[in-house]
Amino acid sequence: MLSNSRLLLLCSASLFALSACNFTEQSGSASTSKSAVAATVDGHAISEMSVDMLSRQRAAQGQPDTADGRKAIIEHLSMQYLIAQEALKKGLDKTPEAQDQIELTRQSILANAFVQDYLKNNPVSDDNLKAEYEKIKGQMSTNEYKARHILVDKESDAKEIIAKLKKNIKAFDGLAKAQSKDPGSKGNGGDLGWFDPRGMVPEFGTAVAKLEKGKFTEEPVKSQFGYHVILLEDTRPKQVPPLDQVKPMLQQQVQQQSLRKLFDDMKAKAKIEIVAAKAPAAAPTTESKPVEAKPAEPAKKQ
Repeated sequence: MLSNSRLLLLCSASLFALSACNFTEQSGSASTSKSAVAATVDGHAISEMSVDMLSRQRAAQGQPDTADGRKAIIEHLSMQYLIAQEALKKGLDKTPEAQDQIELTRQSILANAFVQDYLKNNPVSDDNLKAEYEKIKGQMSTNEYKARHILVDKESDAKEIIAKLKKNIKAFDGLAKAQSKDPGSKGNGGDLGWFDPRGMVPEFGTAVAKLEKGKFTEEPVKSQFGYHVILLEDTRPKQVPPLDQVKPMLQQQVQQQSLRKLFDDMKAKAKIEIVAAKAPAAAPTTESKPVEAKPAEPAKKQ
């Protein structure tokens, strides 16, 4: 495929995980005053907009949007408001810790709003999608391969395995199960399934592409993981899915690239000075302070 696995790797998760699941509505805020009211608590309005937002977040986590679910959200927001009011009465919003958290939450919400606004006003054109599609196709191998391998630490061990295979290539399965240190494939006799060689470490991919079907590497292939003995079982032309099939993932990828460039430009223009980056506090050890033994308490008489 283009490949679906390749595209899934390229389409990384969103650059920011900015959410406000546990936000507290501010009494008399603009959003509340302009939105329909779902409930009131001591005269404070809980907006339907807030309930809708939390319902969508729950739905994204696999929880159905139901009347009971919305009622639970309203009850949650009601209690959150009441507790927040008690905190305000005690002046807890003025503590340094609370001030920092409030400011971080504010920045997170604004940053998320900026990202959503940018994506809305900078849609990905069909020409951009086609260009990205062709770019990825050009980076892919024309063939994919089905192979097995045996991975060992020492070159001498790899050479011994090769010598055994020259006498009996059918021994590959047993040798992989007995000697390979690759936990993901040794149980299957070293079977790696079908793969694009460009998705492997360069030394491995190059060696596979040079092999003939049914042949194995007669010299150990060294990589950062150790020494490989590779058996090529089959090859086939790479199947590239049509653009329409991968369009949503490509659109997300192009958006990610556009955002990343925008953020890099913003960072380059900014003056960022790290004043201090404290090392994490060392965990206390049991030897730092001796524990004083206490005498056992006498048993109480019945």
